[in-house]
Parts: sequence; structure tokens; C-alpha cells
Amino acid sequence: MIERVVTVGEALAVFRAGDDGPLWSAPRVAVSTGGAEANVAMALARRGVPVSWFGRVGDDSLGRRVTRELRAEGVDVHPVVDPGGPTGLLVKERGADGRTSVVYYRRGSAGSRLSPADVERIPLSRTTLLHLTGITPALSDEAGAAVDHLLDRADAAGATVSFDVNHRGRLWPAEVAAPVYRALASRAHLVFAGVDEVPFLLPGRGGADAGAAALALAERGHAHVVVTAGAAGAVACVDGSLHAVPAVPLDGPLETVGAGDAFVGGYLAELVAGRPVECRLRTGARLGAAACRHPGDWEGVADLSGLDPAEASTDPVSR
Repeated sequence: MIERVVTVGEALAVFRAGDDGPLWSAPRVAVSTGGAEANVAMALARRGVPVSWFGRVGDDSLGRRVTRELRAEGVDVHPVVDPGGPTGLLVKERGADGRTSVVYYRRGSAGSRLSPADVERIPLSRTTLLHLTGITPALSDEAGAAVDHLLDRADAAGATVSFDVNHRGRLWPAEVAAPVYRALASRAHLVFAGVDEVPFLLPGRGGADAGAAALALAERGHAHVVVTAGAAGAVACVDGSLHAVPAVPLDGPLETVGAGDAFVGGYLAELVAGRPVECRLRTGARLGAAACRHPGDWEGVADLSGLDPAEASTDPVSR
């Protein structure tokens, strides 16, 4: 039985213009928190799940802002404060066409300096679910070594491991990333991937059929796989049984940054609660849709109004 979720990774400060348009001409700038693992942690906390976040932040105002916001959202925060590296930064701008551009400032950041010694102190047990992403090993060799050491510790403790591919092409090329993702996925009990990320795990396989991709991953030995496909919904394959939900319909301009993390948070929250796969997918779809309605990375998950869970329901299909 899972009693607590632990996420480990880089939390970022997020700057975004208060209005559409470039940051340089914005009369006001909003500051918040981002980073995949932090986003998942806050989504879980909003669903009432005990959750801890571990990572490095700089000894600076942005680091203090990030950790304060995580705590305010109910996350148990355990930062390593690094005087030698700044807190990473993400800058978001929405153009007149409604599209959002994202620029990261994370080279040499505190988060990229995560080390095996840092993760040695993270408590793990059979009642822990450890959530990791493919972003952390992309940040530096040392951060990659920290992930490997953490997985060794999780294995020894009997903890459940959740892994989200979450590929960032700006951090490393596909040919370098793919073997790392495959190695990490092979050590996880639960794997999340976007349908466009499946080729990293299954070399030579493409296509946009999330169900076929989930079944193919299951055939490779992954007993619990979730494949998301944006507006086409999401599919889970658990112990050979296929389950699918459509995406929740949305109107108006959408902000998709953070939607995948919200989905993961919703799915894991229902997993921890012991609810069936269909419920996990429905809640994931609702939280992902809610995140799209807010310009921030995670703030939208608090408002599920108008997102009828019946719109994201389906019956399981076994193959």
C-alpha cells in the first residue's frame, strides 16, 4: 500500500508576462514555480496526497520563492541550498497568435548540480512511490548519477517507481537520450510517455496510435504503461488490459505547458487512493484539461468546474 509520494528533480522559478506579448514590453510580470517534478508534487498535494519534493535550489531570492510556494501548496519540501549555483529560470511568453514560447535558463543551475550524496538522505520504503522524469539525467552527468543511485536505493527499499519520459530536446539530442530513457523505464513499475515519445522506448516504432503503443510497451515487459496523446486522449495498459479515455473538450486559448504534469499528478493521486484504472485516467484527463485553462504551469488544477468527469469515461478493453 502506497502512503506517500516522493518527487525528485529541479524546481524552477517561472517568469511570464502578465498580458499577451513579449516580456520586454510587459507592464507587469508574474512570478511562480515550475519544473515537472514540482508541478506533479503540487497537483498531488491539491488532491490531498502526502507528497515530498527533494532537489537543489540556489541560495537566492528565487530559490526562497520556489520553496515557499511549494510549502504553501502543502508539499513537504527538502531543498539542498546551493551557494554555488543559481535557481533555474523558465521564461514564458504568449504571442498574439495564442502560442506560448518557453526559454530555459538552467545551465550551471543549482538543480543541475544534484549529486548522489544529495539523494542519499531521501527516505524510501515499501510504502513510498518515487516519481522521476527524464529531465533530471539530461541536466548533467552528476544529476544522472544521482538518479541511478536513487533507483538503487529504491530497489533496496522495495519502493514503487514511477517514470515519466518528459523529453526535452533542448537539453540533449534524441540519440543520447533514448538509451537513458530505456534504462530508466526498465527499472520503473509505472511508465508515462507521450505518444510522440514512444520511439525513445521502442526504437523504430512511430505512429499516433496510443493504444497500439501501450500494448507494444507491455509486450516489452512494462506491466503498467500510460501513453498520452493530447487531444486524442490517453491510454493505460495494466497487466495486459487496455483502458482509454478521451481528452476533456476545451474551448478558447489554451496553455498546454504543465498539462502533462497535471495529468500525471491526477493519475498518481488515484493510484495512491487505490482507485481503478478508469478513475485514474479520468482524473488525469480532468487535471490536464484544468491546467490548460490557466497561464501558469500548475495553478489551474485547483479549478475543475465545467470539466464533467463523464466526458472522460470509458470502459476497459482487454486484449
